[in-house]
Amino acid sequence: MEHNTNLILSFLADIGINYNLEPITGETFLPGLKLRKGVLIVDIEKLLYPGDILHEAGHLACMPPNIRSEMSDNLPSGDLHNGGELMAIAWSYAACIYLGIDARVVFHEDGYKDASESIIENFKESRFIAVPLLQWLGMSYDEKQAKILHQEPYPVMQKWLCTQRPG
Repeated sequence: MEHNTNLILSFLADIGINYNLEPITGETFLPGLKLRKGVLIVDIEKLLYPGDILHEAGHLACMPPNIRSEMSDNLPSGDLHNGGELMAIAWSYAACIYLGIDARVVFHEDGYKDASESIIENFKESRFIAVPLLQWLGMSYDEKQAKILHQEPYPVMQKWLCTQRPG
């Protein structure tokens, strides 16, 4: 667990996702993790699954800077964050591939409303979710666009952080 945690935190630092290691008091959506003004707060003592760090980082990474900097606590429901959930899943899978981490580190059996195996199976069979959203934000390309641009398609990421406003 410690190896994956260190690898993930090093990756976040490399790509520019801010995080702090500090104790968290009170309830959180995921044990040992919360968002505060665009910073991922990690309580190593309460963290149950290091892959949850990648998933939460994906929420931050897939939002434009002006939204990312304001993200705190539990994210509100709505189109933006519902799409963000799908993008965080796709982003964290791409990060697993990039880091050489087994997808089960992120998509563990206690998460994703008992759909972890289904998510992993879909990704293994190249049935990707949210790639059009990542492409819309200039973060990755689907097969067709990648071929046109002579780039590698998803799960290769062109950018790990959204740097633009959608549209």
